[in-house]
Amino acid sequence: MIRHIVLFTAKDEAHIAQIIEGLSVLTTIPHARRLEVARNRKTDQLGNAIDVVVYGEFESETELAAYKAHDLYQESIRRVRPLRELRFAADYNVSADVRFASTAAISQVSGQFGSTGGG
Repeated sequence: MIRHIVLFTAKDEAHIAQIIEGLSVLTTIPHARRLEVARNRKTDQLGNAIDVVVYGEFESETELAAYKAHDLYQESIRRVRPLRELRFAADYNVSADVRFASTAAISQVSGQFGSTGGG
């Protein structure tokens, strides 16, 4: 499974709702196993520059590519690009790239290095 995460900053805070609306078009593309669009709650103690998050899960690279090739993906870009400042994207294969998949493993690492939640 491929996880696709995209982070956006708005040129103007007044445009965040429009960005979310433009990105919500993506949720109707059939290739995603799961697709979420959300406003960042901005509760992190170290940084809150990101305004909007897109989180997607895809069965394969093929499904992710089909999603990006869909006409509605282009429509979303057309709507959002003029309103956003920055866009950061990351994709990873859950079965091949994830080092700590269980909460028990994460708890062990936190216990070894302290649980500051920093980064």
